Amino acid sequence: MNTQQISVKDEKKWVGNVIREDEVTKYFVDGKDFINDDEIVEKLAKNKNPDKAKIRDILQKSRAVETLSPNETAALLNVEDEELLEEMYAAASEIKKKVYDNRIVTFAPLYCSNYCVNNCLYCAFGSENKVQKRRRLTLDEVRNEAEVLAGEIGHKRLVVVYGEHPVSDVYFIADTIKAIYDVKVRTKNGFGQIRRVNINAAPMSINDLTILRNVGVGTYQVFQETYNHKAYAHVHPAGTLKSNYRWRIYALHRALDAGVDDVAIGALFGLYDWRFEVMGLLYHAIDLERLFGGIGPHTVSFPRLEPAANTPFTNESRYKVSDEDFKKLVAIIRLSIPYAGMIITARESAQIRREVIPLGCTQTDASTRIGIGAYSDRYNDQEAERQQFILGDTRSLDEVIREFAEMGLITSFCTAGYRCGRTGEHIMKLLRTGTEARFCKLNAVLTYREWLDDFASDETKKVGEKVIRQEMKEIKEQMSTVYPSLVKYYRRIENGERDLYF
Repeated sequence: MNTQQISVKDEKKWVGNVIREDEVTKYFVDGKDFINDDEIVEKLAKNKNPDKAKIRDILQKSRAVETLSPNETAALLNVEDEELLEEMYAAASEIKKKVYDNRIVTFAPLYCSNYCVNNCLYCAFGSENKVQKRRRLTLDEVRNEAEVLAGEIGHKRLVVVYGEHPVSDVYFIADTIKAIYDVKVRTKNGFGQIRRVNINAAPMSINDLTILRNVGVGTYQVFQETYNHKAYAHVHPAGTLKSNYRWRIYALHRALDAGVDDVAIGALFGLYDWRFEVMGLLYHAIDLERLFGGIGPHTVSFPRLEPAANTPFTNESRYKVSDEDFKKLVAIIRLSIPYAGMIITARESAQIRREVIPLGCTQTDASTRIGIGAYSDRYNDQEAERQQFILGDTRSLDEVIREFAEMGLITSFCTAGYRCGRTGEHIMKLLRTGTEARFCKLNAVLTYREWLDDFASDETKKVGEKVIRQEMKEIKEQMSTVYPSLVKYYRRIENGERDLYF
């Protein structure tokens, strides 16, 4: 659809057909959604000044990879004792290692369109922001972006981002997913290909989500932004699609009903009190588990509000989260929803990412560009008028992977679990028992070997080799029966084969 062909009348007609009220009310309990603002405030107040024994009991429950109750999370949110905080940080790191080993997964965001019918106070894509340079990529341009990401940088998975607008409707999204999967680029020793296309897109109907499932969408990511009803209404002007709190909060319920196995929640910290938002994320996970046989969010994101072109609200918010509180909330999310992956993004500075990743983060982006067409256009500086917000860390994937290696972390490009059916209910069981960590440790080594041979600088390759030797040593000691098979696959990859996995 040509963006110039969309009239105001057609746009309004499209907006009027998006929301299906029967796909909201079907999930209600006693006519209400699952976020009770007063109840959250009450629990936060009720659990002030928790004693040490209580907190330590809660940490033991987290170590068993059990979702915490709202009262338990509220108690953690009220901890101020430095000794207890250190114990919480240690427990968060321990749980991350138990569930995900010492892996970290990397991805890149790919923005396909910045047209939007909404006018959120914190977002540069708002419909009334006249300084924003509007663009929707053609499918050829989408392929060009994917070729750079897969063939030059070495990414294997993307989060593809779209504004909410008729020019980026479900059919456009489906076409971009197919276009990205079709890209295959020669590299110096093998080939580059995107193996997992996740999306960050607007809430959709079950029918539209079924279309995306059928073209192989990966994780479907919708952030509630803020879980507080009044704060939500304030930052999302009435009359816009996004002003409908309940349509948005049940977006992931509809996705699971449509057969999309993996869904991802998130809040934009800085729109309201950070403690309330952590509680909202927990309630969201609990309601998904309740209705879908124990399936909770595949990942949780916790971005902080960042400056954006012509959006004064981003500088004026009184709920901005300090670095110290950010560290606390990351650890508490890990403790509260211990099975979930946790995504820290390039919104944050390199220093903050270094400090926070050990507290439970499992995924991050690198070589990040969020301007429309920014990878193939090859401009280096951030252009606020082309971006949704300003990034804090624009280091290359090579630099980030080298730093991870120096921290003793292995970067995993594995997407095998999704293709082997380790999704939905199945992945939840594997994560809660620590079984998935073993599969992923094997595949992390294989995909790391691929990336080092195909994309790494000499300096990064040298540091990465040390990580591989340590990983192989641990696998030989801990999984001796499978070690010979790993070695065979490893040799085949060294000889140029690609995309081998357990």
